[in-house]
Amino acid sequence: MPVEGIAIISKWRQLCTAGVIILLCYSLPTNSLRVHRKEKCSGMSPAIAPTLQLNNGQEIPALGLGTWQGTAGSGEVKAAVLAALDAGYRHIDTAACYLTEEDIGVAIKKKISQGDIKREELFITTKLWITHFEPEMVVKACQNSCKKLGLDYVDLYLIHWPFGIKGKDVEDLSFEGEESNVSLEETWRGMEKCVEKGFAKSIGLSNFNSVQIKRILDCAKIKPVNLQIEVHPYLNQRKLIDYCKKQNITVTAYSPLGAPWTNPDKPLLINDPVLKEIADKYRKSPAQVVLRYLIQSGTIPIPKSGSPQRIQENIDVFDFKLEQADVEKIDALDQKARACLMSAHVNATEYPFKPEIEF
Repeated sequence: MPVEGIAIISKWRQLCTAGVIILLCYSLPTNSLRVHRKEKCSGMSPAIAPTLQLNNGQEIPALGLGTWQGTAGSGEVKAAVLAALDAGYRHIDTAACYLTEEDIGVAIKKKISQGDIKREELFITTKLWITHFEPEMVVKACQNSCKKLGLDYVDLYLIHWPFGIKGKDVEDLSFEGEESNVSLEETWRGMEKCVEKGFAKSIGLSNFNSVQIKRILDCAKIKPVNLQIEVHPYLNQRKLIDYCKKQNITVTAYSPLGAPWTNPDKPLLINDPVLKEIADKYRKSPAQVVLRYLIQSGTIPIPKSGSPQRIQENIDVFDFKLEQADVEKIDALDQKARACLMSAHVNATEYPFKPEIEF
């Protein structure tokens, strides 16, 4: 075949591929949230996730990289972030207590200095630890996180847990201690000051139940834009997610592929025969099916991985859509199987997973 003919066929295939991806990006859930379909869904490499609009007008990528349980200072987190940015991720999730902020900052600085990305293209989330509930400490902690990340601001700052303990200073990241007497409402005032002072573009919550969320909504001058909770097929959190949708609060799903580290004797979520059967149908991996399920459920999954291959695989979930029958099969897997219990604080006044609280 003449060279010109080969070139024409190659171009046609590129256009067809781009068209398929654009159509699939349009199939993402909307509900009260708008999915923005910019050139990000153009089918160009790398595949960058589409975005959801937050209730303050900002946009959050529909999938991100989690960094919980990354080994600080080992180079593992830095390498994972670099691989993620190369793969098209623009949403990176961390927290003060993960001890990964500095490593993430090094990776971000490198990619920006190389001209590969711009700061405004990134969405960086970090979290307030339980030792920093006093309003003035909230601002200092946020500022400290920004410093470690090497950024002037974070895109989203979350209260990591709804209970606090008394801390010594901004570097105190203790897990246990005397319960703080600072109310959630007072802590939220500190969160709002982070926005007012320019250290955070948006603020939100993590591991809060519906009762605690309502308390924040009742007192807020600046409304929370996001709730981060454990969500996966064995804990689908449908009621809490629906509640947040009604309040126009986006939901980020941590541990989206389950938590095998909690009980090595239990079978892995991604080995579930139902998920394997669905994965075979779409010629995808079980992990990709789970992530696609969470996206279609209206949540923002943040899978953690140190493998460049899996990091790439995890973002390649915008070129297919699960049929409703398959979504219902995955819905039926729910076991209310919560892995992240923070059991050391089960007696805390604001412990969120008390049996009397429905969701």
